[in-house]
Amino acid sequence: MVLSRASLLILLCGLAQAQPASSPTSEIPMGDYLALLEQIAPAARAGAEAYAQAFQQRCRRPLTSAALRRAMSEGSGDPVLMGMIRASELRDANGVADLARRVDCRRQP
Repeated sequence: MVLSRASLLILLCGLAQAQPASSPTSEIPMGDYLALLEQIAPAARAGAEAYAQAFQQRCRRPLTSAALRRAMSEGSGDPVLMGMIRASELRDANGVADLARRVDCRRQP
């Protein structure tokens, strides 16, 4: 099943609203957050995981779950992250790799 960008954003917003006790700045374990994404859409988890790995590699520090949640929820979402989710849905490993080189270390705290 291929998700449209709009459908994916609706699903991701639903995930953010499903956690009313935590704000986008509060920290939950990354594994727990990725598991929630897996329940919504496996491609969302794959893209988010690829984004977190690329961030770690390029920026030499781990991406927090709060920063990942902000990257998903602010505005239309970080374009690189959204692209990685889309490329994951399409099973486009080259697309994911190309996007990984565009992760911006300045965007995250």
